[in-house]
Amino acid sequence: MSVPASTDRVRRFLLEEHPVRGQIVQLEGAWAALREHAHYPPAVRDLLGEAIAAAVLLASTLKFEGGLTLQIQGDGAVRLLVVQCTHDFRVRGIAQYDGTRLAPGFAQLTGTGLMTVTIESVQGGAPYQGIVRLEGGSLAACIDAYFATSEQLPTHVRLAADASRAGGLLVQRLPGGGEGTVSQAQDDTAWQRVREHAAQLDAHDLLYAPAESLARRSATVDDVRLFAGSPVRFECRCSRERVLGVLRALGEEEVQSVLREQGKVTATCEFCHRPYEFDAIDVAQLFGPPPVPVPDRLN
Repeated sequence: MSVPASTDRVRRFLLEEHPVRGQIVQLEGAWAALREHAHYPPAVRDLLGEAIAAAVLLASTLKFEGGLTLQIQGDGAVRLLVVQCTHDFRVRGIAQYDGTRLAPGFAQLTGTGLMTVTIESVQGGAPYQGIVRLEGGSLAACIDAYFATSEQLPTHVRLAADASRAGGLLVQRLPGGGEGTVSQAQDDTAWQRVREHAAQLDAHDLLYAPAESLARRSATVDDVRLFAGSPVRFECRCSRERVLGVLRALGEEEVQSVLREQGKVTATCEFCHRPYEFDAIDVAQLFGPPPVPVPDRLN
């Protein structure tokens, strides 16, 4: 337990004598960067933060190269929420909502609908998809249901978010056990104890307590090994070059029309809400005549 605590990391821990593992994520800089150009009401902001933490926890349990997408779609105030996490823990996310219907509580925010987890490999092939209903009163309960139906592993998840941090804890009972001097009954007791202690952690614990403390409090009397973990960072795939490609696809007439009406062309990334602005010179360069080729030699 000598590894120093830090934010913007996902860290794994194991019980030394029992088939139980856990994952801890606490985000600060990445969470702030994700919202740099977006302004969400507190209820929507916190749900988005919980979803980002959940996506990181889900990705941390997998051995894959690719991306994981967690999507919430319902008939509540939050119509659509999408977060993505790559195998090397680059995250991004958005939420679309109706500000006139906001009310506290997960059920009021999401309404009736589905949570979908999609896992895609960089090596191709059909993506894996798991779907559960938006039930249980919290996003964490939906994640528990996902593991019960898709992974068939007893799992308990806790999630939290506020204006400064997003984080969560996942504890999981692994297959096997009852080996050597440890009986199956002792493994069952250890799992139940870990689950109960994880359930007692509050939002402040999840967001601000050191990872060492969270792992130790979850494991209680058992020996626990906490690993250094991996950094998590915000990264959107948008770029000025990509936006220019979108404008080129719209066509010169459409872009010039916007330029005449507004004096500039502004395009905003739907994921990070970063604005990209282009003036008349940018547009002229974008749709200007192609350069005249220069011959390799004079004839």
